[in-house]
Amino acid sequence: MVDYYNDEEELDSVDEDEDRSFRGRDSEEDTEDASETDLAKHDEDDYVEIKEQMYQDKLASLKRQLQQLQEGTLQEYQKRMKKLDQQYKERLRNADLFLQLETEQVERNYIKEKKAAVKEFDDKKVELKENLIAELEEKKKMIENEKLTMELTGASPSSPEHLPSTPVDTPSQRYEARIEEGKLYYDKRWYHKSQAIYLESKENTKISCVISSVGTNEIWVRKTSDSTKMRIYLGQLQRGAFIIRRRSAA
Repeated sequence: MVDYYNDEEELDSVDEDEDRSFRGRDSEEDTEDASETDLAKHDEDDYVEIKEQMYQDKLASLKRQLQQLQEGTLQEYQKRMKKLDQQYKERLRNADLFLQLETEQVERNYIKEKKAAVKEFDDKKVELKENLIAELEEKKKMIENEKLTMELTGASPSSPEHLPSTPVDTPSQRYEARIEEGKLYYDKRWYHKSQAIYLESKENTKISCVISSVGTNEIWVRKTSDSTKMRIYLGQLQRGAFIIRRRSAA
């Protein structure tokens, strides 16, 4: 009887050791899973922060260039102005030579030609400045669209706004979109300021928004999640780059 009793005690001791061993392994696995989740979240936050910094750097660079253009210190502006100035001076030199070789009639032609050269120079100077402003504004729009795309596609895959199973119409499909009297007519429906909508993109993202304003060629929407604003152009709606769906305001 004594030997049998001791055997049971030894078995109970073995079972307890095994239970502690299993619990230890489960705890280690849970810690490893938590570490991997934290690391993935950290990498995602770093990526979004880097993209945001790139956007801010590009936007700041464009603002500096616009300011330099207004002040006349922009390198590209000075380069093109130098070329225009050379052409202008060359034309005046030719006019001076022409004056020296010809008669009084030629002198009248010289004065006329000189006035025309001055006018052309002034017109081209204005045109050059306007073209450079337009180029910088276009670059600014491209940067803003890059940021908008990042915001629309940068949501976590576990977010309810990310819908990989819901297909979005292909960008090749054309939509009717126009703005009349402060309202947007899109896909056979009218949309107005303060209307609740869903904004979808070709990357299968879906964001809850409210139309904050309707311009002449674009609309501004405000995300309900963090109140950030985004600009959507009519061309993007017509090409299907972004799709608007009505939603309940509740």
